[in-house]
Amino acid sequence: MLVVSSREFREKQAEYMDKLDNGEQIIIQRGKNKAYSIMPIKDEEIYFSPQMIQKIKDSILQAKQGKTIKIGNSEDLEDFFKNL
Repeated sequence: MLVVSSREFREKQAEYMDKLDNGEQIIIQRGKNKAYSIMPIKDEEIYFSPQMIQKIKDSILQAKQGKTIKIGNSEDLEDFFKNL
């Protein structure tokens, strides 16, 4: 694990990004009482958090089990929103 100052990180950003890509953990120290962990993210993590991915999986399962509401017209939609 590397601990570097925010200034040093800014000055050598590309070097530290390469280290991150090679599995190194980096902590950026900002002042005396602030520190940040930086790590690469995977493509699938860019848009969805693990919690959101689980909600999507749960929703797909509910749909497969037939636990859905069919809305065929605007009145059905109005009723749906009234009952939320």
